[in-house]
Amino acid sequence: MPAGAAREKLKAAGLDIFGALKDAGIAAFVAFGLFSLIIGLRTEQGITGQLILLPRPELLFVLVALVFAGRFVIALFFRSGLAHAGRTIISPDLRKKLDYVGSFMGVFLLLFALAIPFLFYSNRYLLDLSILVLTYVMLGWGLNIVVGLAGLLDLGYVAFYAVGAYSYALLAQNFGWSFWLCLPVAGILAAFWGILLGFPVLRLRGDYLAIVTLAFGEIIRLVLLNWQDFTGGPNGISGIPRPSFFGIPFTADETGFAARFGLEFDPSHRVVFLFYLILALALLTNFVTLRLRRLPVGRAWEAMREDEIACRSLGINTTNTKLTAFAIGAMFGGFAGGFFATRQGFISPESFVFMESAMIVAIVVLGGMGSQIGVAVAAVVMVGGFELFREFEQFRMLIFGLAMVAIMVWRPRGLVAHRAPSIFLRQKKEIPPEALEEVQR
Repeated sequence: MPAGAAREKLKAAGLDIFGALKDAGIAAFVAFGLFSLIIGLRTEQGITGQLILLPRPELLFVLVALVFAGRFVIALFFRSGLAHAGRTIISPDLRKKLDYVGSFMGVFLLLFALAIPFLFYSNRYLLDLSILVLTYVMLGWGLNIVVGLAGLLDLGYVAFYAVGAYSYALLAQNFGWSFWLCLPVAGILAAFWGILLGFPVLRLRGDYLAIVTLAFGEIIRLVLLNWQDFTGGPNGISGIPRPSFFGIPFTADETGFAARFGLEFDPSHRVVFLFYLILALALLTNFVTLRLRRLPVGRAWEAMREDEIACRSLGINTTNTKLTAFAIGAMFGGFAGGFFATRQGFISPESFVFMESAMIVAIVVLGGMGSQIGVAVAAVVMVGGFELFREFEQFRMLIFGLAMVAIMVWRPRGLVAHRAPSIFLRQKKEIPPEALEEVQR
């Protein structure tokens, strides 16, 4: 059979192998140009102190081959009629069952989170990782108010995280305040700085808003870095007091938690308490966000996200709407920062760099802007995924970038794109036949 006839027959079947090979070849060529210097060469320090370039052709060939194979599969199947046919495999009945199962996903995740300290009590690494994941879940839910609900792109959210951490550390050290007093004050101070950020950016949108918030985050970091008399500068603040169980410290003496409750002293008691503490703070963030969505201010956020001009035409005060979004989102960031300070016992400006803001924004975007369960799933995947690739530290950011590109291509609205409406009818509204006849005329 001639090559042209074979090609036409494959096209009729929905497979364009030659076109897929062409696309894959172009993608492999571009990948070779991008990876040749980043992956194909490795630097090492010689005996005399000079840098030596060492080639890595095997690794470069493997990556280019993976790009070629992946692009070939995408071009062959996802650009043909088979892709459209594959999307209709799920029947409506099966989709209803999946939605029914998905409605219990939040309850299942909550029960699993409550059981983590019992399941992994002897594994300190998993407990610490769970605390870190819940911290990012709380930060993601806080930023979701600003980005997901109000539609304001904030790239400097780590500034409020830093304000909460330093507020807690300075109050606890200089005034001897307990954790339960420092934590709300840290959130209030972060909300105050959120309002200060909101005023200059009231007239900005899109990229301009992102640039200003990014600059605000860097300003806060540089102030913390250079104001040595107040913040400790690059040395940070150490010896931050640990939290107590309502005044009962987690120590080994007679006044400690274990002795008071007749238990054998175990350092893991404090870790379990920190886990349930950040879980409670994260659930509080989620509860307040869901309640606010149903209030007039929450509906104003969503209206402003969809169309700010139409929002103003309805008489909504967009100034107050933006300020409330910045303040409430910053407050939860301050709570998370206060918890981070007491958990670590040491903070420094290096903990609040731009990459933290980028991570939180990525969690919100990849999870699905406005979706609470999506943000939680994205935090688990991203933070836990980074830990899985810790052995491949050189390629973590490369894999992170590829994952973001893949999500943007296949799931542009996030992992969980569905958002439950703020207001909905509890019963289906019947439309009379005469109304339908009037519409048809």
